[in-house]
Amino acid sequence: MTAININKNNFQNEVMNSDKPVLLDFWAPWCAPCRMVIPIIEEIAGERPDIKVGKINVDEQPELASKFSIMSIPTLVVMKNGKIVQQVSGARPKKAILEML
Repeated sequence: MTAININKNNFQNEVMNSDKPVLLDFWAPWCAPCRMVIPIIEEIAGERPDIKVGKINVDEQPELASKFSIMSIPTLVVMKNGKIVQQVSGARPKKAILEML
């Protein structure tokens, strides 16, 4: 499985109504640290069927970035049952991302 592109139209269904924990990656194409995290996020999406992985492009989805008070990217957010349980900013190694889950 690959990471899902999350936008304001599918956010409710994919994230808020998810029966699995959701890892969200807030990113932008011009952000170098974001580009370093993307392959890790995709790898986790492929390896972990027990979670849902989503990517949110902050340039295309400013409403969602604002809703989560995103001030810097990349920001990773873990949500369970529609609630934020973890949120970190900055590039992280795979091990650190997995520990968030």
